[in-house]
Amino acid sequence: MKRLHQLILIGSFLPLCWFAMMGVHELGHVVAAWLTGSTVTQVVLHPLAISRTDVGPNLSPLAVVWAGPLLGVLMPLVLYGLFHVAKLPGVYLARFFAGFCLIANGAYISIGSFAKIGDTGEMIDHGSPIGLLWAFGLLSIPSGFVLWNGLGPSFGLGDADGKVETGAAYVSLVMLITMFVAMISLSPMR
Repeated sequence: MKRLHQLILIGSFLPLCWFAMMGVHELGHVVAAWLTGSTVTQVVLHPLAISRTDVGPNLSPLAVVWAGPLLGVLMPLVLYGLFHVAKLPGVYLARFFAGFCLIANGAYISIGSFAKIGDTGEMIDHGSPIGLLWAFGLLSIPSGFVLWNGLGPSFGLGDADGKVETGAAYVSLVMLITMFVAMISLSPMR
């Protein structure tokens, strides 16, 4: 039974992190668009699509495009910090999520710069030096791995021999299902 709970935790928490990372990243674009007086025309957060925020007119494209990855790593770090300081249960989940966001955003911006994929094309086209995109990745990716270091036993790995917090496994599963249904219901695919 303990392996079942481990499978539920890992199998639900990884996609939950992916969907939540996309949401936080897009929220960064939305907040920057609003703060700069730009208009958000659409946010795509469908589970079967790559997330994006359409802005038009975009009065400050560089601020809007950088806000996605910047807030996409800072907000999860703040969440983890709050969990840590308040000694809330599940702090390891917030820590994993923060690391996940650092790695995902860092890889997207640094590696994506080679082909000008998504946000990176806009960053470069609007004047961001490619070295800045690489520096973002060089700072973010290792920081994410540092956060992940030592979390294996919390996910039933190593000496934990499959033992995880049962409540965390089921809360993660319910959150994943809820987020999946909300994304399908509320977001267009394109």
